[in-house]
Amino acid sequence: MSNGDITFHTRKWVRPEDLNANGTLFGGSLLRWIDEEAAIYAIVQLGNGMAVTKYMSEINFVSSAVLGDLIEMGLTATHFGRTSLTMRAEVRNMFTRESILTIEKVVFVNLGPDNKPAPHGFDSITYDRDRVPTTHLKPA
Repeated sequence: MSNGDITFHTRKWVRPEDLNANGTLFGGSLLRWIDEEAAIYAIVQLGNGMAVTKYMSEINFVSSAVLGDLIEMGLTATHFGRTSLTMRAEVRNMFTRESILTIEKVVFVNLGPDNKPAPHGFDSITYDRDRVPTTHLKPA
């Protein structure tokens, strides 16, 4: 994956609770962070707080991180479907600049008030905050 089209915005500090038995970053922690960041990205791009993870392609762990490392996560939209948004993700170590993980496809689906897929009406990435929902989601 080329870094040229991904903007790295989110950073995390690898702390003791993020480590596996080998003393390296636990993949489950990293995937949780990516899914959360992808959800936020989808909400901003689709203008709807009701967007859910539909699919993640092969997850390619290419290196790891250790206690105290700073990592950065990047996402970019690659395709707008009628009810979905596809993006790709990369995580890298801020100190070494080495890629830690890549995911070629992360798909989110826009939901309507009935919790079913609904058209979102967008076909391009926004870099403004004009699509950020103006109300909080209400718990079910």
